[in-house]
Amino acid sequence: MLLMSATVLPSCDKGFEELNTDPINIVSTTADKLLAPALIGTMTSNMIRNRNFNNELMQVTVSISDGDATVFRYEYRRTIADYLWNSWYIYLTDFKDVYTLSSDPAHLNKSYQGISLICQTWVYSLLTDTYGDIPYSQANRGKEGIVEPAFDKQKDIYLDFFKKLEEANTLLTTGTAITKSSDPVYQGDVAKWRKFGNSLYLRLLLRVSGKAEVSADAIAKIKQIVGNPTQYPIMSDNSDTANILWNGTINTADPFTSPYVAGVRSQDFRAPALGSFFIDHLRDWQDPRIMTTAPYGVGGTNPWAIAQGSNGYSGVPSGYEVGAGFTKESYFYSNDATGSSTPRNAVSLQQNPKTGILMNYAEVQFILAEAAIKGWISGSAETYYNKGIANSINYWVPQFSTDITSAQFTSYVTLADIDWNNAGTLNDKMEQIHLQKYYALFLVDMQQWFEYRRTGHPILPKGKGLRNGGVMPARMTYPVYVESANPTNYKIAVANQGPDEIYTQVWWQKP
Repeated sequence: MLLMSATVLPSCDKGFEELNTDPINIVSTTADKLLAPALIGTMTSNMIRNRNFNNELMQVTVSISDGDATVFRYEYRRTIADYLWNSWYIYLTDFKDVYTLSSDPAHLNKSYQGISLICQTWVYSLLTDTYGDIPYSQANRGKEGIVEPAFDKQKDIYLDFFKKLEEANTLLTTGTAITKSSDPVYQGDVAKWRKFGNSLYLRLLLRVSGKAEVSADAIAKIKQIVGNPTQYPIMSDNSDTANILWNGTINTADPFTSPYVAGVRSQDFRAPALGSFFIDHLRDWQDPRIMTTAPYGVGGTNPWAIAQGSNGYSGVPSGYEVGAGFTKESYFYSNDATGSSTPRNAVSLQQNPKTGILMNYAEVQFILAEAAIKGWISGSAETYYNKGIANSINYWVPQFSTDITSAQFTSYVTLADIDWNNAGTLNDKMEQIHLQKYYALFLVDMQQWFEYRRTGHPILPKGKGLRNGGVMPARMTYPVYVESANPTNYKIAVANQGPDEIYTQVWWQKP
């Protein structure tokens, strides 16, 4: 027996560790494994709420409904706040882990560190611009035992954003290589991440430029960034746009499916009517971007020939009174669009690979146009304005094998009567810029809503059925469970910011 034990027992240990290691649940990882899932997850959340919240508030779409809590009437249930809060904070943990893992001396990578700081700033900016004061300095620190984080004031959060983006710009100057498959935005092009970071910097500086206590510093920094392209490179054309091209358009070995395809039924995607404000402008301008949105009226193979008349486009006025009984006529077309109503030479918006946008080049041009009319930077506001329009068109309209020509563009803006009015007042010019910026921000998370809250532009018509006193909601309320899960800090946040209601303005909105 002893002899048998001596030979059998050692053999029992052979392969023991391998057999008892879970091959599915990973106990350790590296930065390159976390980045792509966090980007895809965040973009999925952004696109879902863009579709059913931002678009309804900003008159892109209108639900044909007389039910309670209709967003397009400035009325929505408090529970709508839970989804983004929960999702964004989850992915922020991953983005922070990217920084921690890439700071390990054994896996040191300054590019992943810089990209992490940009992504953290991007997502935290979405959070604070949506809710106001939020957990920030103590957030995502559950591993350290912080389960009831304090809420930071929005001003302090923004000031830290600027520190993060400065650090990211410095880190990315090294150009350290990253794994291409880990990056669904730029496929490993670190220089483009640096441009995105500095362009995001401009977006956030502009957002707080109206606050007296930070205005001078924000304006000076905008001037410094724009005036020093070597030190602070920003997006220079549409190829620099930060986006996720769905369905493996770039990286066919690692394709990603659009949330509009994976998570939305075709009949639901085309259910909302297009708002009059959104579609009627495109129709009246004979704008080729209309081909990316609605199912009717595209004539022939010429993207500039927009059919009118009985088969033309017509939107539903947002905020209509209960019982008004509007009929949907134009809508976003979806996967199963067939027959004579199917747009020729166009891709269903639901299937369009270009819908996953973090920030686009056209937005940068409109930021520069606003800075120019206010005298903060040199350069022609008209040139920036025209580049913004042209590059928004070039991004969406696939019919052009090359960018639209100068002659085509001049013909378009003249026909549409949207050419730059240099004799207009500052308010006139702000309206011109922000009407076009509204279209440039199409599908870009909640940026249309944020910019409207900051500027009051573009001027949106107000229907008689609006709630909230007819005033655009200023924020989402905090998720319902936060009051009970983090009661002490919730009460402090409400005392500092104001009532936890949709009409309470966030810091950068207040005079």
